[in-house]
Amino acid sequence: MNKQFFGLFLVSVLGFSACRSKHTDGVARPKLVVGIVVDQMRWDYLYRYYDRYGEGGFRRLLKKGYSCDNTMINYLPSFTAVGHTCVFTGSVPAFSGISGNDWVEQATGQRMYCTDDSTVKSVGAESPESKEGKMSPRNLLVSTVTDELMIASNFRSKVVGVSLKDRAAILPAGHSANAAFWMDDSTGHFITSNYYMPRLPGWVDSFNKKDEVRQLIRSGWKTLYPLGAYGESDTDDQLYEGKFKGDSTSAFPHNLDSSYKIGKASFRSTPFGNTITLDFAKAAIEGYQLGQGAFTDFLTINCASTDYVGHMFGINAIETEDTYLRLDQELAAFFSYLDEKVGKDGYTVFLTADHGAAHAITYMQNHDIPADFWNPQPMVENLNKVLEQKFQAPGLVDTCTNYQIDFSMKTIHEHNLDLEAIKKVALEFLRQQPGINYAIDLSKVGESPLPEPVRTMVMNGYYPRRSGPIQLILNSGWFEAHGKTGTTHGTWNPYDTHIPLLFMGWGIQHGNDHNAVYMTDIAPTVAALLHIQMPNGCVGKPIREVLKK
Repeated sequence: MNKQFFGLFLVSVLGFSACRSKHTDGVARPKLVVGIVVDQMRWDYLYRYYDRYGEGGFRRLLKKGYSCDNTMINYLPSFTAVGHTCVFTGSVPAFSGISGNDWVEQATGQRMYCTDDSTVKSVGAESPESKEGKMSPRNLLVSTVTDELMIASNFRSKVVGVSLKDRAAILPAGHSANAAFWMDDSTGHFITSNYYMPRLPGWVDSFNKKDEVRQLIRSGWKTLYPLGAYGESDTDDQLYEGKFKGDSTSAFPHNLDSSYKIGKASFRSTPFGNTITLDFAKAAIEGYQLGQGAFTDFLTINCASTDYVGHMFGINAIETEDTYLRLDQELAAFFSYLDEKVGKDGYTVFLTADHGAAHAITYMQNHDIPADFWNPQPMVENLNKVLEQKFQAPGLVDTCTNYQIDFSMKTIHEHNLDLEAIKKVALEFLRQQPGINYAIDLSKVGESPLPEPVRTMVMNGYYPRRSGPIQLILNSGWFEAHGKTGTTHGTWNPYDTHIPLLFMGWGIQHGNDHNAVYMTDIAPTVAALLHIQMPNGCVGKPIREVLKK
């Protein structure tokens, strides 16, 4: 080789190495970020069960990390897809377009699920046309902090999302993720779509072949401790508790094998859904070698069974307490795994929730606290009668979704009717109905008498193309009932919108505070930690107290 050429070559190589070194080593970042969203976790669960937690799970987060004790959701509705989106985008439905788990496209009247995508095919399901896998993040209109990490690393980072729920794996992982995996109930296997990959990696096939679901349900669900030890919960077998299919009682023990044979989705309503999720997360870390490369990787995890258990049994059931005590142990084991695999000082973890939950209606009524069920269907039927009599057109109200009234724009156009006139009559009717505190014309929400912070929450949640034009605010303690057991969420009230937020590990201070922060502040805080741009629809700000100076 010519000496002059060799000299130029050496300078070029050293220059490239220096640039690469500066890019990877000059900016301090953790090897791995793990974002854990515990579905339906109220903030007070940190302290309700505190005395029963071990040292390695929730207590470790509280003692070794930083807890933002006054973290609130600042939009409506407080539903799962919106929460996961907000955590990882720092955005609200008004910009993200994720206005609910489901919504009605206002222009066409089409019902849409948040991650539905007819252009993709299932990967790992029994058929490529299986609807369980025809999912992608394409309905999400903004970037995520995981997307921004990929951009910042020139797509050399690795991003993976894991959940039982498709939406809770897909939306956090973002548009540019290497993978998102969720469970197909019909097989008990983790699947994905060809948005991400043409076939499952070998490590996923190996995991699925273990058939862990059947192993976990084989012994049924017995309490972790003697039944009498569950002093933070109501007594067992309450009327407000749901039952597994095939069970004659809601009491422990639960014969999961028989319930699973009747309906495979029943597995989700057991604490073992969290077990398999965290086991799969460990397998993903091994499979993708997360935290082992030159660039920061990101793993998003949703522990979804806490949500299914809460919906089925309510938040005061022994089942709920037992689920959190088990999750505490599993988080401790997972953190120990990260300590060994990545190194105690090599990763940053944050834990939050997508929403909280209300006390069961019957539980509240048993204690003389105002609460009641709300069924929108009779209201919609009666409203349609009033509107038909006034405007001589049937079915002007299509549905009530996400506590919003959706009108049939097709019918309105066919009869050449005035939407403003229809809304005026509808609002007069709705404001007289039991359980409705406010009925608001969303196009005029700035003029409404709604007090803060609810008015801002309503505005933040309004995306005109996917939101009904009238927003309903129920009386406190009321919620939409799909039955008389369990509980739900979705309203502005603190029981639905006060969530835990804890950070721990690389770059994180120790401590806690009660300063008001919002779910929209999580993504920009992570972005600041990583020295990357915040997501492009972000409306939050970094929580400075969390980060080491």
